[in-house]
Amino acid sequence: MDIKSAVTQLSSIAQEARLEIFRLLVQAGIEGLPAGSIGEKLKIPPSTLSFHLKELSNAGLIDSRQVSRFIYYSANYTAMNGLLAYLTENCCAGITECCPDMASCNPEKGCQ
Repeated sequence: MDIKSAVTQLSSIAQEARLEIFRLLVQAGIEGLPAGSIGEKLKIPPSTLSFHLKELSNAGLIDSRQVSRFIYYSANYTAMNGLLAYLTENCCAGITECCPDMASCNPEKGCQ
């Protein structure tokens, strides 16, 4: 991952409603949730929800698919894990506060 992609993804979740949406979709699993359910659960009006979903989608953190007349959204776990790996790739640079159990720390994969 490059720094520009990381900034785009972090910017997209640096807003309360979008972070709540993303966390809800991470919890929902690979099947995701229809837009209406997301709005109901988080009490976000449809027009506002649409804007937030577009921002998360443009950042690559969520995917969408149409099923009948519903659009389902799901977390893009590959992108999420890529961002987490980018943020933690140097977490074990010999600093025990970062990874107290240095035996379980792999600089390429982050702390286990």
